[in-house]
Amino acid sequence: MEKLFESFTLGQLKLKNRFVFPPVKTAYGSPQGTVTERQLEFYRQIAKDGPGIVILEPVAVTPEGREHPRQLCVHLPESAVELGKIGDVIHAENRLACLHLNHAGAAANPKAIGTKPKAPVEMTCPSSEQSSDPLTVDEIQAIILGFRSAAEKADQAGFDLIEIQGGHGYLMSQFLNRKINLRKDQYGSDRLLFAREVLSAVKRGAPDLPVILRISGSEMSPEFGIDQEDLVSLLDLADEVGVTAIHAGMGSVCFSPPWYFHHLSLPEQPQLDALRWVRDHTRLPVIAAGRMGRPEKAQMVINDDLADMVALGRPLISDPDLLLKWSESRFSEVTYCGYCLQGCLHRIKSGQQLGCNLNPTVGLPELSQTGKPRKILIAGGGPAGLSAAFYLSKRGHDVTLVEKTGRLGGQFYFAWQAPGKEKMKAGLEGLETQVRKKARIIINTSVTPDILREVKPDILVWATGVMQNIPGIEGLGEQNSITSIDYFLLEAAVAGPRVLVIGTGRTGLEIVEKLGQDGYEVVSTKRSDPIGSGMDMISMKLTLARIEKMPQVTLMPHTTVKKFQADSVEVEKDGRMVILDPFQTVILASGMLPAAGPDDELKSLVSKVEVIGDAREVNDIYNAVQDGYELATQY
Repeated sequence: MEKLFESFTLGQLKLKNRFVFPPVKTAYGSPQGTVTERQLEFYRQIAKDGPGIVILEPVAVTPEGREHPRQLCVHLPESAVELGKIGDVIHAENRLACLHLNHAGAAANPKAIGTKPKAPVEMTCPSSEQSSDPLTVDEIQAIILGFRSAAEKADQAGFDLIEIQGGHGYLMSQFLNRKINLRKDQYGSDRLLFAREVLSAVKRGAPDLPVILRISGSEMSPEFGIDQEDLVSLLDLADEVGVTAIHAGMGSVCFSPPWYFHHLSLPEQPQLDALRWVRDHTRLPVIAAGRMGRPEKAQMVINDDLADMVALGRPLISDPDLLLKWSESRFSEVTYCGYCLQGCLHRIKSGQQLGCNLNPTVGLPELSQTGKPRKILIAGGGPAGLSAAFYLSKRGHDVTLVEKTGRLGGQFYFAWQAPGKEKMKAGLEGLETQVRKKARIIINTSVTPDILREVKPDILVWATGVMQNIPGIEGLGEQNSITSIDYFLLEAAVAGPRVLVIGTGRTGLEIVEKLGQDGYEVVSTKRSDPIGSGMDMISMKLTLARIEKMPQVTLMPHTTVKKFQADSVEVEKDGRMVILDPFQTVILASGMLPAAGPDDELKSLVSKVEVIGDAREVNDIYNAVQDGYELATQY
């Protein structure tokens, strides 16, 4: 990977390497839009031994362009000083700081802006189902002035570069898009006018700062996305006005969010094709963004001349030491991002702060060494147990982890086996490698009184996970039934052709898709919650879209299985009784319960017992990993 770590010249700037941290929303800002200590720690983590350029999270050039209530502001009198704090942190790590400027247009968040969004025309952003009003010419001019003012503040704050958001379905893209921009004035007759005026305003505001233009190599929406002809005109304009580099992502925030966020289940070839197209239509240096967090892909993009630089966002959130480990060929030690969107995008969209399923320390100070090392035994090697073992060991405790099965991972082991989620496996493997370096691991063993007498721990951490909830349905005992756990462990064969899945939350829906792929005739029931409950919205929509193409699969929401008989199954759907033909296999995905806690004898052999993860309260991988980390902070 030597070429990726060579210094690189971008315009007049000398970069430490060919890596870039792209603009990632954090929601760490204050409600007033000012900088917080967690933001400073976050960017310190990213910049340390990190990418040559660190681009800040998006700042909206006017209040009406914001996407999140805790988004950083650039329009306040104190914004230059506030944003400069982040720049100083990045510079202290000998890396370059770039301020990303945007106006969300139709994608603005009404909760953040306190009013209805404005766009080139009256339109609806499907991903938010939010309608917007058309901008007046005066309002357009105010936004352009906002870009100039933001550029001036970037210069005052000491930033090295500015990035302008010109793609991904945001305001500049909305003006450029002939399928959206049907205005009758000068901003409709010349759809490139807004982009030209914005670039000119930024150049006037900060004439000495290099400018990166971010685009979508393809918006992946034939019906609503930008045509290549329009995109060529933007690339030509960028060259004409002296833009320094093109930062090429994918998708549209409004019309193709899965591609915008690079969901793990999407094919990679369209992105490579889009990069090649951009490369062929500009002479400017290109930064490739999206799912670049595997060394072989990053190398391929550079070696095949698809780009000059590689952007790593979520992979550096999952493991801020990724580049250091790559540079030292410690590839197996990386905690690889699985691109699942659960701890990052899903949380941001839900109004929470940025997190990560695999890294509970995002934006938090390094754990200190304990002043009182203890001997700790952890029962259970699932996400909570692995997390506790890793962080307790980092603090200096003597940790033994005991797992009753022959493998580590628990529910995490099941996650990557679902269709389209194979990339999550690398994250589990990296976490396991890290834990094995720090803690003693014993597998195929249950925690017994003899184990406790042998280890003599000061603390027993109970992280034994979950067990399947078995519903009380008449006749279920006479059926060939297996649990969702048995299904993913391949410990019970599935007889067909007809299979009934009871419970269609996240786990049940993944089982349904896998069965459908294998050719089974599947019926799946869900009592109350929406189909796919527990999934992030993008994953759910993609999964349902794939299942819709399987004619042998039937989803039955608002349906309760009442009774199994030899020749039929009685269910209640929307208040009326329905009789179904019998099934050869019934799979129970009807929720989980905490596994049994330690018995009195085990408790009597230790002075302290801590119950964490699903053993305490059934939740998801994100919360299980958080539990393990938070336990470590207490000791």
